[in-house]
Amino acid sequence: MTAQQPERGGASGPSADDPQPRRSGLRDPVRAVRGLGAGALTLEALVLLLAIQPIRLVGGEFGGAAIAVVVALAVAAAVLAGMMRRPWAWHAGTVLQGLLLLSGLLHWSLFALGVTFALVWAYASHVRRVVLG
Repeated sequence: MTAQQPERGGASGPSADDPQPRRSGLRDPVRAVRGLGAGALTLEALVLLLAIQPIRLVGGEFGGAAIAVVVALAVAAAVLAGMMRRPWAWHAGTVLQGLLLLSGLLHWSLFALGVTFALVWAYASHVRRVVLG
């Protein structure tokens, strides 16, 4: 590098006195985070619907009311996935994870799904906080 050429952001990255916030590198971070939340909720709805039959076969006492609860949770997850543009949808998704954990009182496998998707939702929320601040 000669004396006339300015430095172009070398390997050391931004300097400590740089007032600009760290960028995520995403073209549209809000849209990317919204897609992550919607994808997590869509996957949750699909898994809940696909889990009904195996739970019925293995679970024995998995009645019509329990199936209705699982279908209602799946529909709620699908609706929330479509409403991720709303600022309250992230809070509603957290409530949905709590309801899925509570449905574990109906069958132990629903509690296992609740723990799994609560961890997925916690990761998505963490990514949201890191990317959007």
